[in-house]
Amino acid sequence: MNKTIAIEWKQAPRKGEIRVRNGVPKKLKIRKGKGESTGAAFTSSHKGPFRLEVCIGNALDGPGKESTLVTIQSANHSFSFFLRDVSREWPIFLPDDGVVVTEASDLRSWNQIEQTIRQQSGRTILQQLESEPEESFENAALHTRNLPCPTWLGLSRDIRLFEVGFRETQNPLDWIRPLLHAHGASLPGHKEAPLRYVHVCGRGYGVTSSLTRRLEEGILPILQASLADEGVSYHQTYFVTLETRPLTAKNVRGTHFLVADRHGSGHMLTPEQEAECQTLLEEELNQPEEPVLYVRTEVVNDGKVPRHAFFKCPEPQILGETPTFEGRHGFGVLGDGSVYAVCQLDGRPAPQKEFSFLLKPGGRAVFEFRLPHQPISRARAKRLASQSYLLRLGECRRFWKKKLDRAAKIHVPEKRLNEMVQAAQLHFDLVAFGREPQGTLAQAIGVYCPIGSESAPIIQANDSLGLHDLARRSLQYFLDKQHDDGFMQNFNNYMLENGAALWCLGEHYRYTRDDRWVRSILPKLLKSCEYLLAWRERNKRQDLRGKGYGLIEGKCADPEDPFRAFMLNGYACLGLSRASEMLKKTKPSESARLARQVAAWKQDIRRALAEAMGRSPVIPLADGTWCPTCPPWAEGIGPSCLFAEEEACFSHGTFTARDSLIGPLYLVFQEVLEPDEPAARILLNSHVELMHARNSAFSQPYYSPHPFLHLRRGEVKAFLKAFYNMVAAIADRETYSFSEHLYHVSPHKTHEEGWFLMQVRSMLYLEEGDTLRLLAGIPRAWMEEGKRIELRNVASYFGPISLRVESKLEQGKIEAWIECKSHRQPKTVELRIPHPRAAKAVRVVGGTYHAEGETVRIKPFRDTAKVTLTF
Repeated sequence: MNKTIAIEWKQAPRKGEIRVRNGVPKKLKIRKGKGESTGAAFTSSHKGPFRLEVCIGNALDGPGKESTLVTIQSANHSFSFFLRDVSREWPIFLPDDGVVVTEASDLRSWNQIEQTIRQQSGRTILQQLESEPEESFENAALHTRNLPCPTWLGLSRDIRLFEVGFRETQNPLDWIRPLLHAHGASLPGHKEAPLRYVHVCGRGYGVTSSLTRRLEEGILPILQASLADEGVSYHQTYFVTLETRPLTAKNVRGTHFLVADRHGSGHMLTPEQEAECQTLLEEELNQPEEPVLYVRTEVVNDGKVPRHAFFKCPEPQILGETPTFEGRHGFGVLGDGSVYAVCQLDGRPAPQKEFSFLLKPGGRAVFEFRLPHQPISRARAKRLASQSYLLRLGECRRFWKKKLDRAAKIHVPEKRLNEMVQAAQLHFDLVAFGREPQGTLAQAIGVYCPIGSESAPIIQANDSLGLHDLARRSLQYFLDKQHDDGFMQNFNNYMLENGAALWCLGEHYRYTRDDRWVRSILPKLLKSCEYLLAWRERNKRQDLRGKGYGLIEGKCADPEDPFRAFMLNGYACLGLSRASEMLKKTKPSESARLARQVAAWKQDIRRALAEAMGRSPVIPLADGTWCPTCPPWAEGIGPSCLFAEEEACFSHGTFTARDSLIGPLYLVFQEVLEPDEPAARILLNSHVELMHARNSAFSQPYYSPHPFLHLRRGEVKAFLKAFYNMVAAIADRETYSFSEHLYHVSPHKTHEEGWFLMQVRSMLYLEEGDTLRLLAGIPRAWMEEGKRIELRNVASYFGPISLRVESKLEQGKIEAWIECKSHRQPKTVELRIPHPRAAKAVRVVGGTYHAEGETVRIKPFRDTAKVTLTF
């Protein structure tokens, strides 16, 4: 078929060309303005309005790869659109470019079409967010899915963990799974069958559900669960400790990082690393003591009449294994005579595998079992039975609290967030595997072994909390596992780890300025940089002009997409940029060379991005305007989810994974684009409108970097919308463990939790050049009367900083104290104080007040400052 469309510019472009994919530009005719057309090209000879009619032959207006795509390539700007999207009712309106595309029968001018669209008073989604009240967790929780997930308990550093789950729709039993990191542990003689224990308290699975769970104090890796069973209450406590010795940092040996790595999902070892791992396995997996899971249930009759209490002792679910229960000792026993559980009722051996008893009103009883990670001998079981529960629980509490004591302190006026910040620190520590007290750590990310990109937010969060030694030991993993040629690859054939790991190394340096450390890792650092530069050099080919010249190719995530992804190249630039910073004192000439290489690489990325955006179809926004898009890689034609090319796009529960989660929006986060430049705004708008719900990405929302872009752009409401909806949907609302996706897969996913913590960090403090921005993203509700925000010795690029803000609005004021006594303190501090009702301060002491941004600027800043705002 033939189809004629009209393209009208508010101001004529000097010249241009019509390019058509899956069609032919048959005829061009200038209907308004002066100029000439020859073939598919046109020129204009004046600066006024310009209307061009284009007849497209062999046009295809159906969905799919063969749909006709038209590109208008002009001296001013290039853009593309699906021919099928052109209509009189909804013209393609690009106000930034001063151009509109409509049907040829639509004789309205550019100004008339603009007036019609503006009269509709539509707003983009980002504009709508600005008009709404600020988001809160409570509101987000009402509108998002609730995703409970299992809880991991363990010793830290040690891959011998326990996964704890409760009765669900698929399973009417409570269950416990011993793990060797990602893999279920097995019983002797049953190596192919992962071990799983089931147990029950209460009458069973009924029409109501009254189970609640919580971490002790909302923070510690000590799980508490409560079950109400019509007058009978069951209160459970789960924790892990050592078999015989007290749980102290000195007594935790840990697991060698290579053995831990081998037990992570998706691990990749070189032949040399595999050989070393084999020599370590026997000793690492057969240690003198087993971790032991203690589970105590206190049952109380809260009613007015006697009621029965019910219990089922834990038993393994293994085909071919028929365990027995010895009531004389309260032992669960396997066929080989080993003991898998020690069970007690009120301090005496439990009588049998399942039992009940009558409780009078107000009556209490205590049922307890102790589950070693692997079955133990009878002699060891008897010693285990004699251990003091309260002594072991006290040791466990002190062990985890001492870990928290080493970190900086963050307090915000939102209890849930305070608990989540501290719980996250211990969740990270639980899966930082390695031998103690020194040496390399494998900072795992849930069931997965470390990845340069996904371990990064965890390591950087630890650095932000002042845990620099923990961060440094975790970074050493990537250096220790580096290939001889400088390549870093630790997970599932991902190709982006060199850049991401270098970035993370550079962030650690920004916190510590440790040039001695830089010198100690210098050979590996340089080798990693050279690998990236040689990789780029191979891609400086003339046949790649217009398709990603100078951009490296490779897989960024699970989908097998070996293309020149913008995310991959952005990470490479970011990593090299940080390496350049690290080398300024140690090797200044090399630092300068890397800086030049980074500048050239960024230019090639920006050129490829502009070319890709020019050939990508525009999409409509909610305000009636249209917006350019971009593919996730330089070779692409539009976002994958628009199917301009034939490819399977649905992955990980969404059509938008490639475009939204590993797409070009990363280039702002990776410092290739500035937050306020047009390309960044275009990418943000297209992502928010096409690929987000409640300003959150689909499937694995913490992979999308847009919340950080909102903060950099000063879009607080948009940031809070994303922040609260993401955490409400993906984190367990009772125990704070994060899932990987918005459906049940990959529990204890610390990558997501790491980005959550980095979002909290950024809303409280972030650095821009020589300026420290404080409270850039906090909700107004945090400044209500009597509320307090406090940071104590949090780490920053400027050294340790402390902040205390108190709202005394009944006295008409808010006060703040700031301290940063480092020799590299910021030149300027910008403190944002949003009044709960958006009132502006009438008097400010301690700095210069900027009412529009609700900020106080302190310049120059020296050591300390006190600010008082009067309203």
